[in-house]
Amino acid sequence: MSHVATNGVSAPPQPKIPIYEASTQYRNWRFSAERLAQTRATLNEAAVGVIRNTIELDEPGSAQHVSFLTPDEEHLLVKLYVTKITQLCGLFRFPEEVEATAVTYLKRFYLKNTVMDWHPKNVMLTALFLATKTTNNPIALETYTTHIPRTAPSDVLDLEFLVAQSLGFEFAVWHAHRALWGIWLDIQSLPGYSENLQPSLYDTALNHVRASRLTDAELMYTPSQIALAAFSLTLPEVADHWAATKIPNQQSALANIIADIKYLITSRGHPPNVESVREVDRRLKLCKNPEKVVGSKAYLARKQDVERVAEVKRNKKANEIQKAIEDGDPFGNELSQTHRLLVDYDDDDDDED
Repeated sequence: MSHVATNGVSAPPQPKIPIYEASTQYRNWRFSAERLAQTRATLNEAAVGVIRNTIELDEPGSAQHVSFLTPDEEHLLVKLYVTKITQLCGLFRFPEEVEATAVTYLKRFYLKNTVMDWHPKNVMLTALFLATKTTNNPIALETYTTHIPRTAPSDVLDLEFLVAQSLGFEFAVWHAHRALWGIWLDIQSLPGYSENLQPSLYDTALNHVRASRLTDAELMYTPSQIALAAFSLTLPEVADHWAATKIPNQQSALANIIADIKYLITSRGHPPNVESVREVDRRLKLCKNPEKVVGSKAYLARKQDVERVAEVKRNKKANEIQKAIEDGDPFGNELSQTHRLLVDYDDDDDDED
């Protein structure tokens, strides 16, 4: 297709944008390490301020004795529940796509919310259940909750809209394990390599991709970069040769990126220390937002405020309907105006007979 400018001269063709760069993931869910830290710090600071004020209103002077969580401690707790997703996926035998998607949802949720407002346990359960639906691997809610101890259907459903809203209703996720499979197939076409590629090598690389889910890699790098780093940890020479054949002009820059991802996977791609997380969770019980603690004064006050606002809206709607009925126009002015514009389809020809 030719590109013609307004002056009649052919304009140069526009470069094609890679499909990934047109995705919501590329536009809305990629960050630098600095921006990630800033985002978490800002959320944490705002939450601490609100919770401190709420605690003071509930019991003046008590907030000064509360040890609030730091952004790193919040992140540590979320990381633990990433590992819980893996365990549940093994229990239900969910495919790789469900696990990877649920992990992404959990991470993204806590870029909009804090654990002091919403505990990761129920958010994790909701994220996983939502992932089964968005990846077309649905499971009945009753079946899902029945197999998870101390879990009721309401624990999942009560947060489903909040999780979806926090994701911006952007459910499609581009995953590194898919990119790894593509690289694996492509490498087999390279001369001299196909006979040396044992299936166990792919499994090793896939385990590195899985380890990357315990890091912030997917929030900072593209799926293909993470996949290549995972393969480089398994077969560095083969990975370098493949990259040289695909993007020969970007070898230096790509090598630096891959090195950073490899360091991230090897240094942080492991489950957190359970004792450290247990201490964080213990403190969370003392600094959790009182408005989210069922039965607390702040919770009951907040509930009353919500109910009062809802009642005002209902009364306003009822008054509007009542007024319309009293005016003899229960369907509103718009329908009346439309009625006057309707065509009269009465056949007048019958009157001429």
